[in-house]
Amino acid sequence: MSVATLGGGAFRTLHHRNFRRFLAGQLISQTGNWLTMIAQTLLVLRLTDSGLALGMVTACQFAPILLIGAWTGAVADRVDKRRMLLVLQAAAMVQSAVFAVVVFAGRESVPVIYALALVQGVITAFDNPIRRSFVVELVPKDQLSNAVSLNTSVMTGARVFGPAVAGFLISTVGFGWCFALDAISYLAVLWGLWRMDVAQLHPGPHAVRAPHQVRDGLRYTRREPALWVPLVMTALIGTFAFNFSVTMPLFVTGPMNGSEGLYTVLFSVLSVGSVLGALASARRDSVGARDLVVAALAFGAPMTLLALAPGPWLAFPAAVLLGAGSSMFLTSSTAIVQLLADPGYRGRVMALQGMVLLGSTPVGGPTVGWVCERFGPRAGLLVGAMSCFAAALYALTRFGRTAMRRSAEPMRPAIPVPSE
Repeated sequence: MSVATLGGGAFRTLHHRNFRRFLAGQLISQTGNWLTMIAQTLLVLRLTDSGLALGMVTACQFAPILLIGAWTGAVADRVDKRRMLLVLQAAAMVQSAVFAVVVFAGRESVPVIYALALVQGVITAFDNPIRRSFVVELVPKDQLSNAVSLNTSVMTGARVFGPAVAGFLISTVGFGWCFALDAISYLAVLWGLWRMDVAQLHPGPHAVRAPHQVRDGLRYTRREPALWVPLVMTALIGTFAFNFSVTMPLFVTGPMNGSEGLYTVLFSVLSVGSVLGALASARRDSVGARDLVVAALAFGAPMTLLALAPGPWLAFPAAVLLGAGSSMFLTSSTAIVQLLADPGYRGRVMALQGMVLLGSTPVGGPTVGWVCERFGPRAGLLVGAMSCFAAALYALTRFGRTAMRRSAEPMRPAIPVPSE
């Protein structure tokens, strides 16, 4: 049985060598990134025992995306994405190595962690739109939806191994090795990018540097409901629901009365659900308004269940469903904007999605952290669930009942908006 036919065609884009190398590098590197994410979270929690401090370190990591994300999207539309990714991934490797040296030397402190998180945030602000729009260049256009879903599967699959490995390393050899192994993991993605066959890429036209490119990208997106509605939904959900690094450790160590080990296990269970959700999405040939609404509801319902879980016996199955719902929403919203965005605007549209998904964290992270401190971690999870339901209601009112009856039908193509 070929890779393409395995899973009903869910893996068909793995026929393309460039895409295979990209995914392999991403799986290893993203697993390493989760070592840093988990170690950074638990290190701050151990130093401060504060939900607000957890929210602040998350804010430092993602604030640059909010502040400069629109501009980096314009850069993504102008540059050679493969070459730029080589530079950015090398810079991220150096940042992780510095983090490891700081911890091994015993110099870790909250201000130092904030500073290093801010550096990583700047790198991510450039990397995110370039890397995500580069996926479009790796496969033919008619296979893009499958490529997006598999890429999401790899990103979420890394969360299965990363937290578990991080928990083992922290309990046995300490925090420093998490950051060191993360630095080493970047060699895989650098190798994959370096070894790609440039002749087999499918690059779109590069935008020419011109005034008002950021404003033009925003105007273009705002005038296309098929792009604007998913971005508004992502903003709501990204601000209040995608704060697992804040809510989950507080939920486990608080109401669950668990340890750091239980947190890493629960996070890995959530990630298994994310992989299942992404693989289920990979089997679809199209995506539309109904998929967005269903995915938002599938995200909010298990988050509510998790918030009300009296113990781990219910928290674990709720986490699986939560991971699946979150992955389905992220995959659906990403596939829509990547498929429908005009190639000349794709980098800026992806940057806007990154801004509302990751850039909203500087607002959502501290806010949800404060809610957890003031009203308890269960309240923080319920706030996230309500944002999912609000996003689904918004899409229903914008698209209407007719669109909801069309199962997985692609929304109408985007129309380029010329500069004034």
